[in-house]
Amino acid sequence: MARMILNIGCVVVLLGTIAFTQQTADPASGMTTAAIKFLDSLTDEQERAARFPFDGEDRFDWHFIPRERKGVPLKTMTTTQRSAALDLLRTALSEDGFTKAESIRQLEQILFELEGRDIRDPDLYFFMVFGEPTAGGTWAWRYEGHHLSHNWTIVNGSAVAASPQFFGTNPAEVRDGPKRGQRVLGSEEDQARALLASLNMTQKASAMLSDEAPRDVLTSNEREVAMLDDLGVSHADMDASQRSVLWSIIEEYATAQPAAVAERRLAEVRTAGLDNIKFGWMGGAARGEPHYYRIQGPTFLIEYDNTQGQANHVHSVWRDFKGDFGRDLLAAHYEQYSHGPVNVEE
Repeated sequence: MARMILNIGCVVVLLGTIAFTQQTADPASGMTTAAIKFLDSLTDEQERAARFPFDGEDRFDWHFIPRERKGVPLKTMTTTQRSAALDLLRTALSEDGFTKAESIRQLEQILFELEGRDIRDPDLYFFMVFGEPTAGGTWAWRYEGHHLSHNWTIVNGSAVAASPQFFGTNPAEVRDGPKRGQRVLGSEEDQARALLASLNMTQKASAMLSDEAPRDVLTSNEREVAMLDDLGVSHADMDASQRSVLWSIIEEYATAQPAAVAERRLAEVRTAGLDNIKFGWMGGAARGEPHYYRIQGPTFLIEYDNTQGQANHVHSVWRDFKGDFGRDLLAAHYEQYSHGPVNVEE
């Protein structure tokens, strides 16, 4: 089943002809400039569809499933508008993160060819802007579609919060066609599986939380999350090689964001204490079996689940216990400027 798709973003990724010129040491400024350009490119009707109040409920209504969405989709954009939209996305993700996002978007074409359902469409990815992007201002935006939900909050024109951060893949491994063998989130699985295999019997007894994996990430699309059960094998009980692999997995998730945002994330993880981080596994240990893992520290949670679609369908997420949707940054902002009681969900 064939369908013609305008896919400028994919061409850019495949050809590698456009550098990430928008990436700077100041991602907040880059996002603000790109967001203004994107909004300016829209028609009046599109701009009305793209804009939402910063303090409204829509900012917290995120999800990673195929569903009806608000905002402006790539599908309705002109070539110029799509270029501006993808330029905005480039400012908010690292090069690797952008490549993952675009590769995940293209998996929708494979699902369309398998299922023939119009909801499977690489152009049904939406942009939403909350508040007014201005230099020195506080605003937010989201990029979202099936298996992608990325939420950025910019505070005082400088600080950036970048969670919830969701990447998913279906299929996790492409098994037929020209992309056969592609595993967009393969590193996230392989490194965790290597860590599990390296554990001794005592460590594995702590790490194995259940013989059966949950059907999905446990936190789903909750607006705010707290620590899950404090279970798993701890960083303190790992040897140097295992600690290195654990840190590499954390970096894999953190560095989907621009360097400055990723560095802030990782600094917070270190400051909270590496020895307090725990790695837990559920499900089968052999590749191809349904499985789930999580990495949890005092400030953050990583969840990875591959159980659906005969264990060929991945959901993965990074959550900040205090920082999702910029809660920590906004609390500090309101305290500093005495704006009154802090309630970022009203």
